[in-house]
Amino acid sequence: MLTSMKTILDHAHKHNYAVMAMNSINMEMVRGAIMAAQEAYSPMIIQFGCGQMKNHAHAEEMLPMIKELAQRVTVPIALNLDHATDYAIIGDCINRGFTNIMFDGSALDYEENVKRTAVVVAMAHSVGCSVEGELGHVGMAVDSDDTNLDLYTNPEQALDFVSRTGVDALAVAIGTAHGDYPKGKIPKLDFDRLKLLKETVDMPLVLHGGSGSGEENLKKAVAYGINKVNVATDAFSVGKKAMLDALEREPNMDYMHMCMEAEKEIKKFVMNYMEVLGSANQYKFLDAIATGNE
Repeated sequence: MLTSMKTILDHAHKHNYAVMAMNSINMEMVRGAIMAAQEAYSPMIIQFGCGQMKNHAHAEEMLPMIKELAQRVTVPIALNLDHATDYAIIGDCINRGFTNIMFDGSALDYEENVKRTAVVVAMAHSVGCSVEGELGHVGMAVDSDDTNLDLYTNPEQALDFVSRTGVDALAVAIGTAHGDYPKGKIPKLDFDRLKLLKETVDMPLVLHGGSGSGEENLKKAVAYGINKVNVATDAFSVGKKAMLDALEREPNMDYMHMCMEAEKEIKKFVMNYMEVLGSANQYKFLDAIATGNE
């Protein structure tokens, strides 16, 4: 069932677990993720960014498919527009049925970030769509932004930001970055800062740049208050590797079966993430209600 991200993350915040938010740009990724969610009795957040939507994951094609697949399962599924900045695109996506908007004003100065985020909140909340904001800046791994303390989120400023914007979730910068880290590197996260952020704002917190962070970091981040983990790079790598491995095993494999291999491995990948983040079996009771076996 398709629902607001707020509903999903409020439950995760209350019960101390996190939900995977996977950038999904085609049927194989979406179906693999949603079927994994049903099998694991876990909530799931499907998302894609404006660039991905422009290049390949066209909203007019993706949304009907996502809505149809979400209707087939008993667990809650959210659809999030990731890293949006353009009001026109945001408005269009709200009207099309996205259930959350992640507005990224992190590159703006603080007051402008507050102002623009509040505008998006007003737009979205008027029709029951939730909003994720970002304070601090989760940059790029290739630029070593994960080590730049100037980009990290300030807890006192976070409280002011949340109260003035009305966001439903807050993406924080505590030491992760987008993209691939140098080979062999696992980022060092500022868990003391994360703990203070959670205590200060007492709301769902989001970790961007989940790819390459390592299971130990992810589990600890959840324990300290993260409720949503964004994953893109690792998910794309899983799909690519599945296809390449399949071709190595069977050089004459056709495209359809290559796509099937990618979907199968992405489903396994998502289910593993759900175990790591603690979201597996959180909604098992819904299946019992649906089947009359309460």
